[in-house]
Amino acid sequence: MITSRVSDLIGRTPLLKLPAAAGGATVLLKLEQFNPTGTAKIRMARNMVDEAEEAGLLAPGGWVVESTSGNTGLGLALIAAERGYKFTAVVDNHSSADKLRGMLAYGADILNVAGEAEGLATAERDTTAERLAAERGAYWTAQHRNPGNPNGYRPLARELHDDLGDEIDYLYGAVGTGGSLCGTGRFLRERIPDLKIVGVEPEGSVVFGGKGAPYHQSGTGTPEGSEIGCVVDYEVFDEGLKVTDAEAFETCRYLARNFGVLIGGSAGGVVYKALERARSAPPGTTIVVLVCDGGEKYLDTVFNDDWMAAHGLHDEQVVRGLAEMLR
Repeated sequence: MITSRVSDLIGRTPLLKLPAAAGGATVLLKLEQFNPTGTAKIRMARNMVDEAEEAGLLAPGGWVVESTSGNTGLGLALIAAERGYKFTAVVDNHSSADKLRGMLAYGADILNVAGEAEGLATAERDTTAERLAAERGAYWTAQHRNPGNPNGYRPLARELHDDLGDEIDYLYGAVGTGGSLCGTGRFLRERIPDLKIVGVEPEGSVVFGGKGAPYHQSGTGTPEGSEIGCVVDYEVFDEGLKVTDAEAFETCRYLARNFGVLIGGSAGGVVYKALERARSAPPGTTIVVLVCDGGEKYLDTVFNDDWMAAHGLHDEQVVRGLAEMLR
C-alpha cells in the first residue's frame, strides 16, 4: 500500500491473543500502538480536526490548542504538521518526557502550567487552554467534551466487527476522556446488543466514584477536583473497575519479559483486569482489550527498576498472580 499522507496509515491495527491459563476464555489485545504516533489517540485527534474543518472552526494556517497528558497531544501535533496548523500543547509534569519530545519533534509548542509540581494539574491545564483559545483566536479541541473524540473510534469498532463478527462478549478499556471505550463500545453494541463493556480507571481516579488520591498511570482516569467531561457516557458501561499502579505496571513488565509484548502503563491495568475476568469466565468467552498505546514512552518509568522501586510499585504478589493467569 502506498499513501501520500502519514494519517492515511491510521487504523487496521492487529489483534494479539494472550495465552490465558484459566478456563476457556480468549483474551485478545487490540494493539493500537501500531498506529502513527504509537497510540489510539491519533484516531480521535484526526477526527476532531476533520469535524472542526467541516464546521468552519479551523481555517488554513489556523491554531489548535489542547490540554493533554501526552498521547492526544502527539496525535494533534502530527495532524497539525501534516495540514499546516500551529499547535500548542498545554501540559503538566504527569506527561512522560518521550511524549513531550515527540510533540516537539512535530513542531508543537509546549506550555507547562505545573512549574516544579509533580502529578496532574488537569483543571489548570484546561483553564489555560480555554483562555488561550479565547484570547488568541485558537481552536481548543476540548477533548473531554468534544463529540469528535468518541466519533473518531467508529472505525476501530468496525475493524473489530470485521475481524471477529458477533463473537465478542466483553470489551475492556481504560477510561480517561472516555472517548476510546465509549466511542468504540457504543458503535459496537449496535451490532452486538449483548456486548458487556467494562471501564478501568486507576485507584485514586474518581470517574467511577470513590475517594481521590494520587496515581502514576498517565493518560487515564480523572483526578479529584477535575471535570468529568460529557464524553464519559455512563450508560455505555456495564461495569467500572479500579486498578492499582502496581497491578498495571507489573503487568506491563511481565508481558514484556515473558512474551515480548511492550504496552503502555494504563493498558497494563486493563489487561490485568481482563485476565482476572478470564479466570472465571465460561469456556468460549471472548474478551477484547483496547491497548491504547505501546510501552516505548515509559522506558524511564514503568520499565525502569529504579523508578519502580523509588515509588514503591514492585509487588511480587501481583507477579505471582500473573504467572497463574498466563501460561
